[in-house]
Amino acid sequence: MNERKVNRGWRTLALSTVASAVLLAASITLPGHSATDGGPAGPVANTDVRNGFADLIEQVEPSVVTIEVNKTMEARPSAFGGDPRAEEFFERFFGQRGVTPRQPRQAQGVGSGFVIDESGYIVTNNHVIDGADTVTVRLIDGAEHDAAVIGIDAQTDLALLKIDAENLVATRLGDSDETRVGDWVVAIGNPFGLGGTATAGIVSARSRDIRSGPYDDYLQIDAPINRGNSGGPVFNTDGEVVGVNTAIFSPNGGSVGIGFAIPVNQVRDIVDELRSDGSIDRGWLGVQLQSIDRDLADSLGLDSRNGALVADVVAGSPAQRAGIEVGDVIVGFDNEDVANSRELARLVGNSDSGDEASVVIIRDGDEISLEVRLGDAATQIAATDQEQKLQDLGLTLAPLTQDLRQRLDIDDGIDGAVVVRIDPDGSAAASGLRRGDILMRADRRQVESPQDFEIALSAARKKGRNSLPVLVRRGESQQFMSLSTG
Repeated sequence: MNERKVNRGWRTLALSTVASAVLLAASITLPGHSATDGGPAGPVANTDVRNGFADLIEQVEPSVVTIEVNKTMEARPSAFGGDPRAEEFFERFFGQRGVTPRQPRQAQGVGSGFVIDESGYIVTNNHVIDGADTVTVRLIDGAEHDAAVIGIDAQTDLALLKIDAENLVATRLGDSDETRVGDWVVAIGNPFGLGGTATAGIVSARSRDIRSGPYDDYLQIDAPINRGNSGGPVFNTDGEVVGVNTAIFSPNGGSVGIGFAIPVNQVRDIVDELRSDGSIDRGWLGVQLQSIDRDLADSLGLDSRNGALVADVVAGSPAQRAGIEVGDVIVGFDNEDVANSRELARLVGNSDSGDEASVVIIRDGDEISLEVRLGDAATQIAATDQEQKLQDLGLTLAPLTQDLRQRLDIDDGIDGAVVVRIDPDGSAAASGLRRGDILMRADRRQVESPQDFEIALSAARKKGRNSLPVLVRRGESQQFMSLSTG
């Protein structure tokens, strides 16, 4: 697999190579005792950088772990060794390209993680473990433990694992809001599978948006990080985690001294919810937003560029029911000032579905206060006649609309039907499907709507088949899954 590109020139940190097969992924690491209480890994005196970071690293390194994954890669067709003449022949005379199937293969990868609680909870990146058949955690003393996935959040690329082990060392979570540009930081992880590697640098910038998702708010650091640092922690000089390594700017795949870490305050909230519920409940407003530049501010008669401009309102959404209109400028949400569209997306996402919140808008020069009850970002989709409920499978599908593409960060070139609801006791869930998955193919049929999937399902049932091969896209990866037809 190639590295997942966040943007042109931007790359998430890839997993290191193990044996001959490579599973590339980025990781973030957060050491800490408990996502709630910060953990008791004794304080480290503020490091005098003239004397180096040896004391700090010696204390916090035992909390950093290696994440090893095994994954079955999908079988991909090989077209006659890439001979274009053979391809043209089969396409012209048989209406399809001739292919020779390859067998599924095993891939292994290595990333980083950290212990946040002595009872065995560990944080890493979602895409480090996404689609893995097995996940193993290796401690600093070499001991290996099978890990259970407690919960994931694809939107922030975080995952919470649990191992059964004793005498674990957990680190403390700091306060990323207090982290300043110029502060010294130390990153520890597993670059290129080398393990236990520490690098030092400074915080270069805050609140970076690299367009990897709707909740981007990265710390930019210049401590060198590379493939395999995914999931590794960033420590301040007090030995507290302030960020989680997740991406690098790299034209060629190697470190050029510009890396990005998820702020620990964001991670703390996500991990707490994953630990208690196994999933993330996010509020949904139902608007398409854009930030305001100087020209827009002048044309709208605004005194400043603060706020989020409403470019579209989803029919039947909480925003429409509250009275929000296209052209409104949202300047306040739930008693918080809104600086731009990114900040509003985070404020709404940090709320729960069903929450009531005040929304302050500017309309035609007047400031108006409205009340809104938020929907569920994962399931609150405007009802359409195209939505397909397959109750016998415990599955509800919806078409991949532009609104869904934006909220799920799906490229325009990807087609399919989206899993919007799933019964945890149904056969679809038992087969491994999750909310947010995109069904791209069912058997040999291309899926471009929920109806396409139902046609393929009906055909399989008529043939007496007990299962249906389905090509599923989840995040940045895709794989075939066997879905029970019953």
